Amino acid sequence: MLDQLGGIAIGPDAIQWLLTPKNFKNTLIDHINNAQRVIYIAALYLEDDEAGREILAALLQAKQRNPALDIKVLVDFHRARRGLIGHKGDSGNYRLYRQLMATAETPFTVYGVPVKSREVLGVLHLKGYIIDDAVIYSGASINNVYLQQQQRYRLDRYYLIRSAELAASMRQMIDEFILSHSAVVSLSDHRDNVPDRNEIRTLKQQLCGARYQFAPGHAPLRLTPIVGLGRKKNLLNNAILQLVKESRASLFICTPYFNPPYQLMRALTKHLRNGKQLEIVVGDKTANDFFIPADQPFSTIGAVPYLYEQLLRKFAKRQQWAIDKGLLKIYVWRNQRNSFHLKGVSMDGRKHLLTGSNLNPRAWALDLENGILLHDDQQQLAARFEDEQQQLLQSTQLISHYRQLETLQNYPAPVKKILKRIQRLKADFFLRRIL
Repeated sequence: MLDQLGGIAIGPDAIQWLLTPKNFKNTLIDHINNAQRVIYIAALYLEDDEAGREILAALLQAKQRNPALDIKVLVDFHRARRGLIGHKGDSGNYRLYRQLMATAETPFTVYGVPVKSREVLGVLHLKGYIIDDAVIYSGASINNVYLQQQQRYRLDRYYLIRSAELAASMRQMIDEFILSHSAVVSLSDHRDNVPDRNEIRTLKQQLCGARYQFAPGHAPLRLTPIVGLGRKKNLLNNAILQLVKESRASLFICTPYFNPPYQLMRALTKHLRNGKQLEIVVGDKTANDFFIPADQPFSTIGAVPYLYEQLLRKFAKRQQWAIDKGLLKIYVWRNQRNSFHLKGVSMDGRKHLLTGSNLNPRAWALDLENGILLHDDQQQLAARFEDEQQQLLQSTQLISHYRQLETLQNYPAPVKKILKRIQRLKADFFLRRIL
């Protein structure tokens, strides 16, 4: 299936690895400052903090220098209208958008996209910073931690892709399948635009049929942009499964939260049973944004990283035979107080999925996700991906036995209390699908 997928031909120099949050931020601002025609930004959120305000200021300055510049910013509707989890008194990012656009000489629109009627049922997880003929692709949204505004950072993957055809395809999909719908509303004017449930329902139906349009070719080095929503006929989910099923020798997978959907877990287990290599890089519980250090007040959301660790431990225990044979390598990433947000799948050094999908049941069924499948039939970029992987592994610990991962008995008392309650109520089945 994957070899038959057409794509957009690129040269080896069309893609640049940015590697660090600071390079990502500097590249984004540099491209905004030099934009001539169009800027489309799609992210889960653009936060009301120093980094978010800096990006918005750069966009407003670019628009003032060139009023004809077409700027469109898309964020999740529900996420923009609430405060941070665990933080009281935060009134939502949309208030910042309203404030800035009300005083701007040349304002632009920040759009709220309600993928579902409630945030817990699904969000806009579409990613891409499209500026003229370039696409900056990352799973990162915009806030202090993603852009390393201070010392802490949240590590992601970052690529600068120069392709006019890819940029045009990604813009066209946004225009045709998202901005054309009445449920997508402005968050930056002073009207209280709240779409009704029927509008949101029809938007969801439209998004389920979304596709990227491009002239398909079969060059040895090509890009296939893919978008998906829902369990049925989800092209992105299908591509992820095919990467696992069609692998001849090895897979390299990054995910911040180890919680694979059943279909993916079954495919990975079969991959190992067939004697193929599997490397997984996952964030340590302390590298999860919901982790609460011992010196801070605890809240219920702080149990989430421990829940993920228990899922990883169960998987490692079941596959200990593969670890012992050297077929399975599990790397746990940890770097001081920083957090981990990398996603993606590489197959045999020939195909690489760049994506914002967390490879979990929520991404699989609830959220609007996208990705770019890079076909490298002649392995022209294999060394660059290998360098990226080796840099990533420098901050990891290799798990040689599942007992290296802590058990419930080792956790702080408040965490044990919550996780035992979840087990007693058998709520983990439900939680795995929404977290």
